[in-house]
Amino acid sequence: MSSRSGLPAQAAVHAFSAFGIVAQTAATFAGLLLITFLIGRVLPIDPVLAAVGERASADVYEKVRVELGLNLPLHVQFWNYAVKVLHGDLGRSVLTANPVLTDIRRVFPATLELATLGTLIGVLLGVPIGVVAAARRGGFIDRVARVFALFGYSVPIFWLGLMGLLLFYARLGWVLGPGRIDVAYDEVVAPLTGALLVDSALRGEWEVFRNALGHIVLPAAVLGWLSLAYISRMTRSFLLAELGEEYVTTARVKGLSEWRVIVRHALRNALVPLVTVIALSYATLLEGSVLTETVFAWPGLGMYITNSLLSADMNAVLGGTLVVGCVFIGLNLLSDLVYRLVDPRVR
Repeated sequence: MSSRSGLPAQAAVHAFSAFGIVAQTAATFAGLLLITFLIGRVLPIDPVLAAVGERASADVYEKVRVELGLNLPLHVQFWNYAVKVLHGDLGRSVLTANPVLTDIRRVFPATLELATLGTLIGVLLGVPIGVVAAARRGGFIDRVARVFALFGYSVPIFWLGLMGLLLFYARLGWVLGPGRIDVAYDEVVAPLTGALLVDSALRGEWEVFRNALGHIVLPAAVLGWLSLAYISRMTRSFLLAELGEEYVTTARVKGLSEWRVIVRHALRNALVPLVTVIALSYATLLEGSVLTETVFAWPGLGMYITNSLLSADMNAVLGGTLVVGCVFIGLNLLSDLVYRLVDPRVR
């Protein structure tokens, strides 16, 4: 009887928790909309001039200003902006004359592909390096790993990209140059997912796949180094904190091997906060690859926002900024859900 009576209470707790997550996500998104809107009003760029040009007459200027709704009170402008965004209308780009959402759908897969590969490099190398550094604290590997992470944090990413191009492309010829693919292979593969490596593999176009891989390996390695430095450092910190807990001492007293204690017990608990770190690192690469995309002429979201900003195309700039913010919100929500799956205590 008590078991049956506990089920509604447990369901109510889960429903309340889900409602809290939805409400928090909605509030964060509303704040993102407000900040994005205010950025568009604070920047010293006149969207009317960007649309009509500096030689337009005063009558044309005023007409376009009314059409854009810039003559309305600020709170009315924000309401209209929020309604349009919720309907998927981010405005029209002055630079390309296309809807901003259409442009973002075109360029975002390139950034997603680059950031995903960089994050995979960071996770597959950073987590093992952090584990070994924590297990051999104060040893040679630990010192090398800390210097390696410090170097990854300290070196400007654009300088690292330029030096990589100079060495591995211009001097050694190990990788292909800037751009996403050679002109000869452009539009050979019909897009399915937008990720060129995935699409070429699915289509069986292995020559295109090798060419795309030759272009992406260096920028992905540059981003991967940044991700590796962060993830390895945090893995080491989380694991050292867990190795100081009493349950680890108990496991050692029971006679378990050191690596079994580390991998089966300490690392399992360290994975809980590490999931959040990996998600934030992924989001950082998605929004922070602007310099990398500029150096490598990578046709992604970062380069799109940069070109739009230089052209005073505020609809495109604000649309790209909004998408980046939504990526952060989505990955935070995903990491919170994974956090609950990994750690039974949270559930």
